[in-house]
Amino acid sequence: AAFGLSMPVWGLPGTDEAAILQLVTSRSNAQRQQIKAAYKTLYGKDLVHDLKSELSGKFEKLILALMMPPVIYDATELRNAIKGAGTDEKVLIEILASRTPEQVREIIAVYKREFDKNLEDDVTGDTSGYFERLLVILLQASRQQGVDAGKVEQDAKDLFAAGEAKVGTDEEKFINILGNRSFEHLRKVFEAYMKLSGYEIEESIQRETSGSLRSLLLAVAKCARSVPAYLAECLYHSMKGLGTDDHTLIRIMVSRSEVDMLDIRAQFRRMFAKSLHHMISVRPVTSSDAHKCCSETPASPDVTDQVM
Repeated sequence: AAFGLSMPVWGLPGTDEAAILQLVTSRSNAQRQQIKAAYKTLYGKDLVHDLKSELSGKFEKLILALMMPPVIYDATELRNAIKGAGTDEKVLIEILASRTPEQVREIIAVYKREFDKNLEDDVTGDTSGYFERLLVILLQASRQQGVDAGKVEQDAKDLFAAGEAKVGTDEEKFINILGNRSFEHLRKVFEAYMKLSGYEIEESIQRETSGSLRSLLLAVAKCARSVPAYLAECLYHSMKGLGTDDHTLIRIMVSRSEVDMLDIRAQFRRMFAKSLHHMISVRPVTSSDAHKCCSETPASPDVTDQVM
C-alpha cells in the first residue's frame, strides 16, 4: 500500500513537494525503506538519487534524512561533522553523549561499512586534549551496568576533590567517572555530590572546566539525568533568538522521531512553558522548510501537542 501511494509522487513530471511530504512523514522509517526497495524493483532507479535531482535546500536535506535508516543517518552526520576543514563539535557531542552503548557500537560498525573508515581514528584525528579523550571513552561503548552502591559515595568525593576542593581541576577524574559509569549510577553520584558539596554537578563542571570539554561533560551529565530533557534543551537553543540552527533542528527531529519524541516534547513544555510545535511554527520564513517537515514527523502530530 505504501508503495502504491508513492507512484503519483515520483511517476509524474514535476515535483509535488506537498505529496512527497505527506507520503514520507506518514510512514515509519521501516516503511520508507520498503518504498525505496519497491521503487528500485519497479523502475530500476534509485529513489534517493531521484529525490536529490528533484529537491533542493533544507527541504531536500530533511527528506533525504528521513529516507535513511536511523543508524546510517547518525553515522552520516558524524562523518559530515568530521570531514573537510574544521570539525562540527556540536554534532559529535550531541550524538555520542546521547546514544546508548549498543547504539554507539552499531554506529561504529555502520560508519566502517558505509565510509570504509574507522570512526575512532577519524575523531582522534580531528580533536585533541581531554575533549578527545572523553570522546574516545564514549566510543568504547563500555559503560558499567547498573549501580555500584559501594562506589557512589567515593565517586562523589573524587569529583569534589578533583574540582571544587582544590586549586585547579583534575579533568581526568571527571572524564573517567562521567565517561564510564552507567547513567543510573551517575544519577546516584550526582545526588551524593549535591549533599557533599552543595552544588549540582553541572554547576561545578561550568566552573571547573572550559571549552569543548565543558560542553561534552555537561552533555553527558544532562543525558545521565534525562536524554529527552537534554535534547529538548538542544532544540530550544536551536530556535532561540533571531535565527534558527536548522541543522540541529532537523537532526534531532529526524533521529528521535520514532525513539522518544513524545518524551522530548513533554520535557520541552515542562522546561520552557510552550509547546515544541508552537515554537517551530513561529520561526522565521527561512526555516519554513524545516517547519513543514518537522511539524509533521510521524511521532509528532499537532493534536498531541495541543492536549499535553
